[in-house]
Amino acid sequence: MSANTVSDSHAQFETRRGPLQQIQHFLHGAPAMVPVIILIVSVAAFGFIAGERFFTAFNLSLIIQQVTIIGFLACAQTLIILTAGIDLSVAAIMVLASVVAGKFAVVMGVPAFVAIPAGFLIGTLCGMINGLLVTTLRLPPFIVTLGTWNIFFALNIWYSGSQSIRSQDIDKIAPALKFFGERVSVGGAVFTYGSFLMVGLFIVLWYMLNNTAWGRHVYAVGDDKEAAELAGIRTDRLLISVYALAGFICGLGAWVSIGRVGSVSPQSFYDANLDSITAVVIGGTSLFGGRGSILGALFGALIVGVFSSGLKLAGVDVLWQRFAIGCLIILAVGIDQWIRRVSA
Repeated sequence: MSANTVSDSHAQFETRRGPLQQIQHFLHGAPAMVPVIILIVSVAAFGFIAGERFFTAFNLSLIIQQVTIIGFLACAQTLIILTAGIDLSVAAIMVLASVVAGKFAVVMGVPAFVAIPAGFLIGTLCGMINGLLVTTLRLPPFIVTLGTWNIFFALNIWYSGSQSIRSQDIDKIAPALKFFGERVSVGGAVFTYGSFLMVGLFIVLWYMLNNTAWGRHVYAVGDDKEAAELAGIRTDRLLISVYALAGFICGLGAWVSIGRVGSVSPQSFYDANLDSITAVVIGGTSLFGGRGSILGALFGALIVGVFSSGLKLAGVDVLWQRFAIGCLIILAVGIDQWIRRVSA
């Protein structure tokens, strides 16, 4: 059979694809477009339902403020899910890091330029512990991080004595802890330094995942760990680095969370790990690993924020807001499965 005949046959096959198959193939090649499309449709729909109040600069900027902390945790979660893992402890790590930084600075009188990096160190160590347990004991990441979630939360309660650190005390002794809560007005929009840092973090991680050998190895391990090992990738070392970096991001998020809330509470953000998984899944990152975009997690977090804000402005009860988010998660996973079944 000649090359021209093969080419003609392939062209005929391409023309026989229906519109749905063409969409499926397009999304398979550009999975990050799924959350972009969902975000655009959501904004348009809630703009119609909630009216002009939804499109005010203040409300749109408020959505970004509200998803800032989830954005940090979604960054950490995305890195781990890309390796075909999952981390149920990201919120507990973040809160523990914020408690350590807060107690060092406010209760013990340690300078903020020492206390804040101490929080980063705690976050990194917690992430590294997760990575070591996953790689050395060969346990599923779900089981490991389910256990460390409870361990880190218990340590958090023990170290803090279940006591919060008040906003007034932070302002008096260590105002630098609330730096990322400072607000900047642009027209009618109001942003925080934390929101700018979140966007910057997404851009840095996007570059690392798409333009460095480390990033390519992350995708390779998530796609097929055994094949990655045969290709010469030191998979255990890579996984430990991923979990450690995720922990560092949680430590960074801890600093931002203090500015966002204005205080340090050992029981804050207790279920934020689930919200981070929600943002990642809705953002189009496959739970099977090896496929997805870090920017998708940003869009996923924004989608959750748009849904919450739009339903709230429409007067929908909080219970049904959670119901809608749950349906959105199932829809996102269903779309992911459909895209993965694309024919060659």
